[in-house]
Amino acid sequence: MKRQGQRTAPIVYQLKQKITITHPFHPQYCKQYGLIGYRRSWGHECVDLHDEQDEVITVPIGWTDAAEPDPFVVVSAGRSNFRVQDLVRLVHLIEGLKS
Repeated sequence: MKRQGQRTAPIVYQLKQKITITHPFHPQYCKQYGLIGYRRSWGHECVDLHDEQDEVITVPIGWTDAAEPDPFVVVSAGRSNFRVQDLVRLVHLIEGLKS
């Protein structure tokens, strides 16, 4: 039985050794970096990477090609630009700005 808080996240050695940043608004979008390690930071799954200056950068794993594909994105197959949960969050943000 899985205990609460126990993770089934990939082990660093099972990840690719070269990671590409896939988040379209990240300044290093489409750039590839060497993998240092995988970890959790502030409750988020992250990867540590070497940049061009041999500095360590930490990026949420969901912003890279090391992440499992989002099931909604796979099922929608490009037919939807937005996930329902993201639209609901947007409505709440807009309502908060109005009040």
